[in-house]
Formats: sequence, structure tokens, C-alpha cells
Amino acid sequence: MKKLLTIVAVAMALATGQAMAGQYDSITIATEGAYKPWNFKDAAGNLVGFEIDFAKDLCRRMGAKCKIVEQAWDGIIPSLQAGKYDAIIAGMSITAKRQKVITFSRNYLSGGGGLVVMKSSPLAGFDAGIKFINLKDVDAGEKAALDKIVGTFGGKTIGVQTATTHENFLREYLGKNVTIRSYDTQENLDLDLQAGRVDAALASMDYWVPLLKSEKGAKFKHVGPQMSGGPFGAGTGVGIRKADQALADIFSKAITAALKDGTCEKMAVKWFGYNNCSAP
Repeated sequence: MKKLLTIVAVAMALATGQAMAGQYDSITIATEGAYKPWNFKDAAGNLVGFEIDFAKDLCRRMGAKCKIVEQAWDGIIPSLQAGKYDAIIAGMSITAKRQKVITFSRNYLSGGGGLVVMKSSPLAGFDAGIKFINLKDVDAGEKAALDKIVGTFGGKTIGVQTATTHENFLREYLGKNVTIRSYDTQENLDLDLQAGRVDAALASMDYWVPLLKSEKGAKFKHVGPQMSGGPFGAGTGVGIRKADQALADIFSKAITAALKDGTCEKMAVKWFGYNNCSAP
């Protein structure tokens, strides 16, 4: 009897695995296509960047045929919920607010953000006294640094991409002291920073680091600490509909493999100029 039950259990497990493989052998992935070097378009209009390469690698590991499509950031979660695509790979931070409406894979990049100003700005000499702030558990030194940020940037206009963790940080920590100007794309924010329409810009350090090394970012300067935790979330993950937790788990397994064998690090160094991948 026990042997019969074991055979039945194995058969059911195999059937479930086959059904799962069949259910997710074709996956449509959305990306923004306007957040260099995470995801953007080259001169020929093709989607390129770290997340494009990483998504293709994950799909290979999952044995899935994937299609990557472009979707504007401000509608990227509603369109996922509406069934327009199956997953989001677009520099999306894992936050408690987003987890109320969608689920996530495990994280693949560490996340966080920082402020950038023009080198010619009076703010270019700002120093908070420390290099990093973890908002998950703020100590006395980090609190003092946050107070310095509020005091220095109070009354200024800070630009940020809309519906991001960086906008959440500004509204929570500086909303009463600064003017927040939100942008549909990071590129438009950069243009306004250079034109002097905003005094500073807040975005991911994964975005700033390669930009500041390029000709395009030659007139920009990172000031203050790199910030993570709290409103910045728990790193970057793949966004999935809550009903598709099994798909999120499949992505998580592939991500862990890519972290362990060095694939993520290799791609991160190529696109960001340093290794910002999560620990396996």
C-alpha cells in the first residue's frame, strides 16, 4: 500500500512539474526602455542594457522562450495586473507598498539612491560626514547626516522620476522642506538638472555611477551619502502578478544561480562599472 501511494505521489509531482513547465515556457517581460544602463534603446532602437542581458540569461536558465516589450514606467504595474505581460524587469525595487499589489522574485541588485548636483552649483561642496545611510535602522550618526541633508537642501527644488522609491524617500524625509518635481523619465530629469530647472536630482547609484564616468555626466557631481533601506526597499527584483507566485519562484531560482556562478557580477561590471549584485 505504501509503495502504491509513493508511486501515485511521484506521478502527481511529475504531472505538476510538467504542467508548470508548460504554463511558463513562453513569458512576456516588460521593461521601461528609458533607464540607462539598466534598460534603454541603442541608436538602432533596440532594447539593450544590463536588465536586457540579464533577462535573456534568466530565460535561458528557465528553459523559457521570452519576449521583452517596452512599457512606460507610470503604467507598468497596472499593465502587469491587466495581463499585458507576465513579468517586470525594469529596475523595480521591492517595497512593502508594491508587495500589496504584486509579488516579487528574490532580489538581484542591492538598490539605494543618492543626490547629484551640477559641479557649478553652490551645493557641490556638500558633505554629510558619512558615506552610507541605512534607513532600515538609523543610528545617531545617520540621523545627524539626514538632518544635514534637510538643512542644506531645504528650500531647494529636487527632481526625481515619478512613482519610484526615490520619490517616496523625498516625500517622507524632505517633503515639508523642499519642492519636489517629478519626471516621467530619468533622461528628462537629467536635462532639467543640466538646464538649472532643478537644484538637485535623486536616483539610483546604479544609474549615477556609470553616468558620472561618461561625457554626458561630466558636469554632474554626486554629493552626500548613498542611501538604502526604508523607502528605498529591499533591492531590485522581478515583478510578478500575485496569482503567479510559482513563476516568481522559478525566477528566484534562476537569479540565485546567476548570482552564484558570477554571471550577474560580470554583467554588472560591464554595464554599471562595478559589482552591485545581491549576495547569493
